[in-house]
Amino acid sequence: MSEKRAATPTRDNARLKIEQEYNDKKNGSGWNRYYKEICEICERGAKTQMYTTLESDRPQNRGLNRYRDVNPYDHSRIVLKRGTIDYINANLVKLDRADRQYILTQGPLQDTVGHFWLMVWEQNSRAILMLNKLKEKKQVKCHPYWPDQLGANNALNLKDVNLSVELIRCENYQNFVRRWFKLTDLETNKSREVMQFHYTTWPDFGIPSSPDAFLKFLQQVRDSGALKEDVGPAVVHCSAGIGRSGTFCLVDCCLVLVDKYGECNVSKVLCELRTYRLGLIQTADQLDFSYQAIIEGIKKLNDPIKSS
Repeated sequence: MSEKRAATPTRDNARLKIEQEYNDKKNGSGWNRYYKEICEICERGAKTQMYTTLESDRPQNRGLNRYRDVNPYDHSRIVLKRGTIDYINANLVKLDRADRQYILTQGPLQDTVGHFWLMVWEQNSRAILMLNKLKEKKQVKCHPYWPDQLGANNALNLKDVNLSVELIRCENYQNFVRRWFKLTDLETNKSREVMQFHYTTWPDFGIPSSPDAFLKFLQQVRDSGALKEDVGPAVVHCSAGIGRSGTFCLVDCCLVLVDKYGECNVSKVLCELRTYRLGLIQTADQLDFSYQAIIEGIKKLNDPIKSS
């Protein structure tokens, strides 16, 4: 991780306020109640706004969803432009005042690998953040959607969407793997480089080994330029695209807000993010970890405005 930035009084005040809130809610059984209250507030808001998931329920689209109960809102769903199918289980999730936007999606199914890469191409995304393993607890959580060997001869050719994916470089770190792909549109022969940051030690429905390990991963993503405003939104996925993916986005957004404004209401940010994709952050433990990572990140991370 890059050289640490000295904490300012404003950042310290924000950290102390968030830390106090965290400690207050942790008393007794208060934390689970706090998480439940946030979920209930978000659910009421969704009903008030009359958010729908009609496209996911269409007969031709049902088989494109990994889970029956994780469906994208219609108002923020990603619409594919090429081909006969415009549906993918993905939403554009954004927080304008943090200058952040992400595409949150499920881990591709065997039949949606082409749709996944077409979304990456059409949305001009330069990075994929994968927060799960392909198989967890003996269950398949994501279909392998990239070639596992270097070189053009081993490229993944996706005839249904006229794209090819070539693995051009791979680096292994303690908790994640970083891969570089050459994504080519076979209709125009235009290519671009797409990075994948694959976090390999984050258990399903669980939390990373430590806030420090997660923050090092986040800093690498930021330093790569993947979250800059002049490129398409980074594609963030786990298996369902709501638990671990939501945790990543919440922590990143809150740290940006602390640096920009010197304050952040964590629960309010989560509710805002949930207006774009249903059910972000699946467990009380994931919310607990988010607070820990935000508190620690205020101390350790560089200014996200400069490093992202």
